[in-house]
Amino acid sequence: MVDAETDRDPDLAVIEAGSRTLRTQSGPPQGDAVPARPEDPEVDRALREVETELAGRWGETKLDPSLVRVEALMDILGQPQRAYPAIHITGTNGKTSTARMIEALLGAFDLRTGRYTSPHVQSVTERISLDGAPIAAERFIETYQDIKPYVEMVDEREEHRMSFFEVITSMAFAAFADAPVDVAVVEVGMGGTWDATNVVDGTVAVVTPISLDHTDRLGSTPGDIATEKAGIVKSGATVVLAQQPVDAAQVLLKHSVEVDATVAREGMEFGVVAREVAVGGQLLTLRGLGGEYEELFLPLYGAHQAHNAAVALAAVEAFFGIGSQHARPLDIDVVRRAFASVTSPGRLEVVRSSPTVVLDAAHNPAGARVTADGITEAFGFSRLIGVVGTSADKDVRGLLEAFEPIFAEVVVTRNSTPRAMDVDELAGLAVEVFGAERVQVEPRLDDALEAAITLAEEESEYSGAGVLVTGSVITVGEARLLLGRR
Repeated sequence: MVDAETDRDPDLAVIEAGSRTLRTQSGPPQGDAVPARPEDPEVDRALREVETELAGRWGETKLDPSLVRVEALMDILGQPQRAYPAIHITGTNGKTSTARMIEALLGAFDLRTGRYTSPHVQSVTERISLDGAPIAAERFIETYQDIKPYVEMVDEREEHRMSFFEVITSMAFAAFADAPVDVAVVEVGMGGTWDATNVVDGTVAVVTPISLDHTDRLGSTPGDIATEKAGIVKSGATVVLAQQPVDAAQVLLKHSVEVDATVAREGMEFGVVAREVAVGGQLLTLRGLGGEYEELFLPLYGAHQAHNAAVALAAVEAFFGIGSQHARPLDIDVVRRAFASVTSPGRLEVVRSSPTVVLDAAHNPAGARVTADGITEAFGFSRLIGVVGTSADKDVRGLLEAFEPIFAEVVVTRNSTPRAMDVDELAGLAVEVFGAERVQVEPRLDDALEAAITLAEEESEYSGAGVLVTGSVITVGEARLLLGRR
């Protein structure tokens, strides 16, 4: 049967009684997931100039809770975000993987897709994808140059200049309209209500699992955070809810009632029926809104990815009207091809063997816990060495505590960004969690990788040893480059 909803509260029935629910009434994208730098030196120079100009704006972590600037730009550009239907995704963990699965499914059904996700692993161009592949550097540059005069107009009018995230979000909407795409898959940057992406009206809104992250901006409980994230659920939309903490579910369902949204809940209307570990990933049986889908191979590791797959499938079914207008399932062969094509760089991604080195972008305690479970289930290492580099504004102690049971030793380091936690401060927390004898400090990431690989190789009895690099998307992206992945 479908996995039961966790920590459900009888009081939720009161809210659910007021909302509609989705119940059944009776070529996959190809291309490099992470682009390399342009080979043409002139294109590379032009891209670096754009990156420098974008970096000169407010960063993604400096926020002004207002849509005024991005709405003003959309008006000047002729509302490009309304040129296509959209699936809008929020949540704390799993957004990007879910977006990639949704994109793969839509593409497999011959729809032209645009996908907007953040942050990027290696190249800023990853954030904007067309037909399942990152936008070409030349097109990225052209899109920026096209909207730049209008961005400057908004800059002159408003109290604050447009931020990095507002500009690149606007670039995505413009690129999708220019393509044109049949459907856009849009991931929020942070929160929901005041996120720059929220100028789009998603016909389907997706909420992946909510947990504590960005608590200084979004709230200190899952319920508080859900209040902000619920803002992407618009009047008359369909909302697809992953399993949620009770207080978050209450907020989301109440908001759905208020805006007359149709609700599909994991564990109720859809979910994971069965899963088993397979070579290179896992084999799933999912129950969607239109029926059961068996023998789906997903080339990603971890139970959390199975749940992301269930959410993605339900979102695409809802987009096609299944569960409300139609009772039939999607073509099973197309669904199988789509899931088998999914990639998610930096999410339990194997980038080297002998010893095996795995990358995972977990950056908060909830993400770390599912990563720890996933790597334990899928790899069975006899000895696992961690390489951890985090941002300073995260719950780093909680992340380290989640990894402590599975790391024999941990090498603490830092990535190259100003947001990175000071390596000595990180080391102090690691010593408190792991004990001094299990902690090694390497301020440079390349030295940290070398040290961890050496630790994994140092004794022949540990022939099943591995390395997990984690703590930040930036750390994972830089490690990916250092390990020769392009």
